[in-house]
Amino acid sequence: MRLAEAGRRCGTDHADAVRVLILYAAHAGPDALTRVYHQGTAAERRAVLHALPHLVPGPDALPLVEDALRTNDTRLVAAAVGPYAARHLDAHNWRHAVLKCLFTGVPVNTVADLHHRAHADPELARMLDDHAAERTAAGRPVPEDLYRVLALTTPPVKES
Repeated sequence: MRLAEAGRRCGTDHADAVRVLILYAAHAGPDALTRVYHQGTAAERRAVLHALPHLVPGPDALPLVEDALRTNDTRLVAAAVGPYAARHLDAHNWRHAVLKCLFTGVPVNTVADLHHRAHADPELARMLDDHAAERTAAGRPVPEDLYRVLALTTPPVKES
């Protein structure tokens, strides 16, 4: 009930933070978070995703992140690529999460630990090149964020 009231009582600017605090105060574990996520509104789902790094130490809640990454709700996608995903998504799924951000217009600065995870990742570079080529062939613009991530995949040149 308190999760549903958060937006009305605290306003939309603070509702996400209040919902996360409610989940934290309740010591919600993976089962409770899963229940809230599947029965909740988009705002409540977003709060669950934001709460994951504070409440679930292991990969038990990855299905929630994976579910959010399958949606086209950009606010859920942005919440899904937070610190929990950075810690627990395997390389393959993390790369696809980055591409999902680019495809849906979610700014890549929302991807937690982007600099570290993208560093010297030739597979991510290949995927980004393919995505850019597909967009160009379709006459669509290539998002600037793609070039930002692509630059991270290139290992620095060592001076001799």
